Amino acid sequence: MPDSSIGNLAGVAVLALALAGCQKEEEEPLPEQPKLAAGAACDPAVRPVEETPESEDDADPQPICGPGLACEPLADGEGHVCGTALSLRGRVTDSASGSGIDGALVAALGELGEPVTDVVATDACGDYDLPVSVRRKADGSYAESLKWTLSVSARDYQPFPTGLRPALPIDLSDAAPAPEPVDEEDADEEAQTPDVVDNAATHVALLSLGADAAGVTIVGTLGEGTAGTLVIAEGATTPAPYAIADASGAFTLFNVPAGAVTIRGYRQDLEVEPQAITVGTSDLADVALSVITTDPAMLATVTGDLNIVDPGAGTVTSVVLVPASVYNEQLERGPVPLGLRDPPPPAAPDVSGSFSLTGVPSGTYKVLVAFENDQLVRDPDEGIAGTQVQEIVVERGQATAVPESFKVTGALEIVGPGKERPEVVEATPTFRWIDDSSEEGYDLVVFDALGNVTWEAEVPAGNGGEVSFAYAGPALQAGMYYQFRVTSWRLVQDERRNISRTEDLRGVFVHGEGEPVAECEAPEAGEETAGESSSSSDTE
Repeated sequence: MPDSSIGNLAGVAVLALALAGCQKEEEEPLPEQPKLAAGAACDPAVRPVEETPESEDDADPQPICGPGLACEPLADGEGHVCGTALSLRGRVTDSASGSGIDGALVAALGELGEPVTDVVATDACGDYDLPVSVRRKADGSYAESLKWTLSVSARDYQPFPTGLRPALPIDLSDAAPAPEPVDEEDADEEAQTPDVVDNAATHVALLSLGADAAGVTIVGTLGEGTAGTLVIAEGATTPAPYAIADASGAFTLFNVPAGAVTIRGYRQDLEVEPQAITVGTSDLADVALSVITTDPAMLATVTGDLNIVDPGAGTVTSVVLVPASVYNEQLERGPVPLGLRDPPPPAAPDVSGSFSLTGVPSGTYKVLVAFENDQLVRDPDEGIAGTQVQEIVVERGQATAVPESFKVTGALEIVGPGKERPEVVEATPTFRWIDDSSEEGYDLVVFDALGNVTWEAEVPAGNGGEVSFAYAGPALQAGMYYQFRVTSWRLVQDERRNISRTEDLRGVFVHGEGEPVAECEAPEAGEETAGESSSSSDTE
């Protein structure tokens, strides 16, 4: 036989062996993993075999909760139990166009304002599926009634909630079985249907920054025990870009402009070492911030007092601190770091005189009184003391006193739009509020959510009852959120003196928000999908 034939036969034999080897590897099944039923004890550290690294393969896999179930902590005592899996589902869209936003980051916050989940990223349609944990009874059923709000951010968009936009509460009582799979062949007969909350509160429309959008993305972490830290890229712009660290301490800062910035973290009972970096044109990853101390005794205390005069229906209020770097001068507000409030969240307002905030990290802050909806406002009469927003510099571990006492007074009552929460309006809304009987006129100002003054008008004095005044400014931008603010005034020795004004968080409205796009194809399997943790994703 010719040598070439022998060589060809040998090659065929080698190829056949190789193919056989490949086929054997492809057909090798995963080991069978026992599935636990609802109410069975479980170990949250055990992972499905398909998610277990080869180096940790176990010839005898440990049992896990069956399809549609999750391993959740018991409410009474230690241990975990299998119970119906629960997730928040929704879509993140552009407020003007209604199109889904790919790669938006979504996390759930608890009633204290602390993150209770890690972050997940939306898919190409803007859809997300965010697992949430609820403590259980011994049979796996829910043992508590919880409420959450969402924190959402994306490149080139304003974070949510922020500025004029509060987050709507999401209630566990709204959970319902998830819809059945469209493809019955993919349905698992042994699977239990998970619960989902999918309603108006889980669908978020973000506001585009438009021409103001610029900068890179910075991804980093603070480590365990830092969930809820307000992370700010200070130095380039004011208000500065910020993010909230998720349950694992991971954070993603969007839209950070080029230049020298200092990354700082703010949260009660936590002091973070600032990190100076130079931002160029490329995204940055693996920025690790270090914790200096979590000992409240090593942090500062801020004290001060306020005087409530002519309160009307309001009797007590609250005090919060906002880092000066994220304070919006026009809107007179900014994000409040977790815990920097007297009384501590979620307690109802109870301050009527002196106030004290403990565990305050170092930094420069704006002190806001009567900021929440409590029927009170900081007195707007600029001709007297105690009516200005005060700024303080807090040194690590030092007691800091707010220099002046604040004066607080009763608020003008808003009738609409936006008395309790943002309200959809027609192209020409009519603003309504309860008349201030001692006034001689009103100043009305409309702001957009980016802090720009859209329209101003002087309104004649009312005759008791309700005052109405129609909008006559530029056409309202579709999808933009606005707030109207009214200040009453009277003349004192021919000088205009402000008396009262509407509350900081009321009077918000929106016109023409884009309807979410109904039809959208989800990514194929293997591609980036909703639910992927941002902490494990690469930056763009």
